[in-house]
Amino acid sequence: MAQNIILRISPAEAADEKVLKTRIAQAVKTPVSAINAYQIIRSSLDARSRNIVLQLQINVFIGEEFQDAFAFSPNLQNVANAKEVYIAGAGPAGLFAALELIELGLKPIIIERGKDVQSRRRDLAAMNKEGIVNPESNYCYGEGGAGTYSDGKLYTRSTKRGNIIKSLQWFHYFGASEKILQEAHPHIGTNKLPAIIANMRKGIIECGGEVWFDTKLTDIHIENNRIKGLTLNGEITVKTEQLILATGHSARDIFRMLEAKKVHIEAKAFALGVRVEHPQALIDRAQYHCGIGESRNPILPAASYSLVSQEAGRGVFSFCMCPGGIIAPASTDEGELVVNGWSPSKRDGLFANSGMVVTVDEKDFAQYGFTGPLAAMEFQQLIEKRAWEAGGGLLKAPAQRMTDFVRGKVSTSLPDCSYLPGISSNLLDQVLTKEVRIALQEGFVTFGNKMRGYYTEEAVVVATESRTSSPVRIPRDELTLEHVQVKGLFPCAEGAGYAGGIISAAMDGVKVAQAVHRQLL
Repeated sequence: MAQNIILRISPAEAADEKVLKTRIAQAVKTPVSAINAYQIIRSSLDARSRNIVLQLQINVFIGEEFQDAFAFSPNLQNVANAKEVYIAGAGPAGLFAALELIELGLKPIIIERGKDVQSRRRDLAAMNKEGIVNPESNYCYGEGGAGTYSDGKLYTRSTKRGNIIKSLQWFHYFGASEKILQEAHPHIGTNKLPAIIANMRKGIIECGGEVWFDTKLTDIHIENNRIKGLTLNGEITVKTEQLILATGHSARDIFRMLEAKKVHIEAKAFALGVRVEHPQALIDRAQYHCGIGESRNPILPAASYSLVSQEAGRGVFSFCMCPGGIIAPASTDEGELVVNGWSPSKRDGLFANSGMVVTVDEKDFAQYGFTGPLAAMEFQQLIEKRAWEAGGGLLKAPAQRMTDFVRGKVSTSLPDCSYLPGISSNLLDQVLTKEVRIALQEGFVTFGNKMRGYYTEEAVVVATESRTSSPVRIPRDELTLEHVQVKGLFPCAEGAGYAGGIISAAMDGVKVAQAVHRQLL
């Protein structure tokens, strides 16, 4: 049986295979020549002091054959003639639900309003270069969902929601590096994730599943509180008594359709704020405790941060931090402006960006006259329209230097920024509510005291970060996972208010697929 050891070594030692193997041999008190193989199964970076170390959990094989701790043999069987289950949405929840259905012997049919990953690129280019939004193909809609082109973080705290390791194994199976199985905070990168998502789709189709692009769910047929069929693209009707609804946090037309049909949904609190961008070198110096004139050791990854504070009676916290990343437009309609962030796999860009957000709830919505199940969504939409107007259109984003934002001053100049459609100097008072603005202003000062150099005129604050989670919850039964009112409707993942991020959405897709299977037994 392999020996399992914990090794704390410098990143430089870990990068040198000969040195690493020597340190492993010392830890297990055996000659290097006696070690047949070893496998790193967990890796985390500890940068709390100037003496930065990697903590590695390693399986060491002495006098025995190597056994892969990450071995994975999915049951990808042919389901071409099996019972069909419709899935609305080809994001991580929909794709992982489809894979689970295949393993359970059911045929998934995914309907996706957007395009395949390759075709999406042209629409994203039009957003970044021309400020044109295709409401059916953008950073939120299309194969792989919002996560495909917005970073590819695979970290979640939702350990109780499902099998995290299996979710990561699927990504590895379809082409991701084995490192995602080892790292404490795994990340694929926006440049590599599209190919992996395409491989997933190909795998589903090879097993007899189907994926229909440019196919929008426009109606759900309900009789006696039970699903009986679907209307697609306003004209195609299909019969089904089960639907996994995994349409994501931005599918406002779905929320409106459910409300119009008197299907029970609820307004949900969400986080609202801005995206903050610093030079990556500044964040590196702060997080790696560099001295004056020093820069990050190139063997170390681009530094990240996680910040949280209570200000003006509200929590202020960082969200989706992207080291070496880019700020991107995430709007889904003309006349509305949303920003998000992503990093390439190497995280080698000049800038570091992060959402910095504040939770808003029914009291905030009511101040602007929004009540009822769609109150949060309508409030969210109002803020996004304000951001569009303040930026001047064509997805140009209103922005201020961080110090000017805190002081309530228009910036006479703005620092360089990664946001390709461009930024324009404007008071963000015109976009954010007073409560959110004050909490952020106080938060930035607090964070500057916690993290050297964070509060600086070199940082730019860009509006608005508003698609942090769904503004609507579609409630479901805790045991059956069916909607509390409509039988056969399975609300799933982020769009229903039950996940947040790629892995938690994927795990919820698996859980819902299992619930559908139990119903069909």
